Amino acid sequence: MSKSQILVIVLTSFLFLGLYLGGSLKPKEIKSAEKIRAVEVESTDINSLLMAAKPSLSARQEADLMALEAKLGDSKTDLEKIATYKELASAWYSFNNSTLSAYYAEEVAELENTEDSWSIAGTTYVIALKSSEEEKNKKFTSKRAIKAFENAISLNPENIQHKVNLAIAYKEFPPANNPMMGVLMLLDLNKQHPENTSVLLTIAQMGLETNQIDKAMGRIESALKLEPNNARANCLMAEVLEKKGKFADSQVFKDKCSALRK
Repeated sequence: MSKSQILVIVLTSFLFLGLYLGGSLKPKEIKSAEKIRAVEVESTDINSLLMAAKPSLSARQEADLMALEAKLGDSKTDLEKIATYKELASAWYSFNNSTLSAYYAEEVAELENTEDSWSIAGTTYVIALKSSEEEKNKKFTSKRAIKAFENAISLNPENIQHKVNLAIAYKEFPPANNPMMGVLMLLDLNKQHPENTSVLLTIAQMGLETNQIDKAMGRIESALKLEPNNARANCLMAEVLEKKGKFADSQVFKDKCSALRK
């Protein structure tokens, strides 16, 4: 039994003893016990994900991973840990496991605490969220993505992209009591920032996904007026024109999309 598990048992026993004797724990003590239990649950989740993923690795991948884990264990400074966490994130991404890649990206963000590092962690969690099929994994990746984007926003509230990303995370796995939360967040951002192309194109993408072709096209056109050389806008316009059967017009935007992405 681990030290943390023993500590949880001791604190839980103390809680019941206090209630039995008619006493009460101070809020600070209760919060401390809850925090320890939360850490234990999170740790178990990560360990179970690692245990589930490792058997599918090739011998070469497993060897590379073991070398990186040993390197992490030998790391003495935060800079060394950050560098190794980045290597682990990259390795797991190359192993087609975006959840574990995101976990190590989050470890980087915890040490760097920059808006960019939190944004990378959140974005990787959203990639994992979109590809997840199990409810447990969806909850895990959604929770972590939201935390990451909220941290990015707290570091730079003026960066609209962080708020767009947070809305996307809620859209992908909305709260049970508010299934339209992510969509409403995006629409509200559009009202506040009507000329933000990222907001316009994200809503347009949703329109394409729900077959609201004309509404999507309107927002893409608005984005193109603001940024004619926006690669994403040109790519989406090619897609929407193709859906409308305008293949010749679509090809023009496809070509421009390809050129802008080079």
